[in-house]
Amino acid sequence: MKIFNNIYKTVGQIFFIVLLLSTLPAKSLERFDKAESVSNYFSGVLLLNDNKYEDSLQYLKKLNGLENKHLNYSIKYLYSLINSGNIREAFYFSRKLEKQKLDIFESHLISGVFYLKNSNLDLARKHFLKAKNKNSKFILNNYISDSLYNWSNLINLDQATGDLKRLDERFQNLKKIQNVFLNCYFDNQNTDNLFTKITSNQEIDFSRYNYFHASYKASNEMLDNAKKIVNSALTLYPRNLLLNQYKIDLEKNKNISVFNCNKEGDVVAEILYIASNALSSQSIYPLSNFYLNLAKYLNEDFLSYNTLLAENYYKIGNLNKAKKIYGDLSNKGEAFNWYSSKQLAKIYIKENDKSEALKLLNESYNSLLNKKIYETYDYAEFLKNNEKFKESIPFYTKVLNQVNKEHPLYTEATDGRGVAYERIGEWKRAEKDLLASLEVNPDQAYVINYLAYSWIEQGIKINQSLNMLEKANKLRSNDPYITDSLGWALFKLERFKEAKDYLQLAVRLLPADPVVNDHYGDVLWKNGNKIQARYYWNYVLNLKQTEDELKKIIEQKLIKGL
Repeated sequence: MKIFNNIYKTVGQIFFIVLLLSTLPAKSLERFDKAESVSNYFSGVLLLNDNKYEDSLQYLKKLNGLENKHLNYSIKYLYSLINSGNIREAFYFSRKLEKQKLDIFESHLISGVFYLKNSNLDLARKHFLKAKNKNSKFILNNYISDSLYNWSNLINLDQATGDLKRLDERFQNLKKIQNVFLNCYFDNQNTDNLFTKITSNQEIDFSRYNYFHASYKASNEMLDNAKKIVNSALTLYPRNLLLNQYKIDLEKNKNISVFNCNKEGDVVAEILYIASNALSSQSIYPLSNFYLNLAKYLNEDFLSYNTLLAENYYKIGNLNKAKKIYGDLSNKGEAFNWYSSKQLAKIYIKENDKSEALKLLNESYNSLLNKKIYETYDYAEFLKNNEKFKESIPFYTKVLNQVNKEHPLYTEATDGRGVAYERIGEWKRAEKDLLASLEVNPDQAYVINYLAYSWIEQGIKINQSLNMLEKANKLRSNDPYITDSLGWALFKLERFKEAKDYLQLAVRLLPADPVVNDHYGDVLWKNGNKIQARYYWNYVLNLKQTEDELKKIIEQKLIKGL
């Protein structure tokens, strides 16, 4: 969700560094001067920085009392608690800090969320106000505390709108979202128009808010209108998981909405989610997960939050956590099942268990009651990308039988099927598909590269291939594969000096690729650099990913040269 401006990337990174990488002053160790205590502190900090929250917590919880000496300990401990799911324990620690007058922004934010969840709006407002008055150096914190206080202090729409206008001007897009929710909360007659306006924005992706619009309609017993909103949105955003699952639910006349704009807690959860999503996009995972876990605590039934949490765990390398979340999600509806199966298959491949990935996605695809073109295309891509080329072709064909040339999947499916045909040796069919893809969209750099390189390898249409690759290189400058193909075309035309420049650049861009290094060795040989050529051929021979056929060719080169 591209709602934050670039400024928040910098702000978030600064916040992350200050919060998580600060060191413990020597004078703070007066009561903790034992080697074991120092070790526990730094182990906890390092593990937190490494996104190992449960492990971090085990070390930091041993340092009871350090909060009196070191402010950043409290912050780190609260982050470990929240990110490992110990919300209630984080609340009790926050109360402890308050009693000792050691309260901080995070402790009041946690207390406010806890009281809001437990329907104590007065105490929630009290703590959100204290968080707001901490006046953090970080604008994201200030925006969140200001927003959460406003949502705990709603009197009427005019008052709430006035408070919203006073929020930081740098958060205009987020203020637009809050404005819609405010009108929805007070059941203003303009709510429908505001939803339509925000979801029609051509500059910012507000596609997610079609779900909230449809949910608002459904909650007012206008299911037909809700269905129209979802169906219309899916023509523009056919892969939106939230909308796809809601469409299935609405078709069964089930209004399983897990968001109610009349509940302050639901809106606050969404505000926290937006912040978390933005931080995740900048790879600031400890802070992203902090806000996300608070959002999940407030609205535990909103499965969209689980998808972001699983994605965060995947990105930080905690595959077991990600697998558990995706496993749970797979039981929450057909759209969630297909999405989770794709994600789990990706994890299995990362774990070098391709057979399990293929088995899982095959079962999941076959279990789909309504196999739409996007599911079929995704399945075809998965098969092709995992070297099931022949098996992928019928599924690409199914897609192409259902779309016209104007459909966005046409060029992708013809390209995918063309690649599959080429890999099983059916070149005429491959060439026909690749040309068909380029006929509709001639600026596909990678399709140009695949077709031109295939021609070069067959020793045909070299000059045409060179012209095409020069175009591809302009479209994707410094792409290693296109650069290599361009150099190889020049090599085949015996323009060895020019070829050397491109192939040398390709090696720099992709230093561990066997084919690229082999090409560079060839061009070195042709330019008279025979010792260097043999060096690169030997290098390719010792790469683990070098295929046996290429090894045999190189062994002959080392004996006979070119």
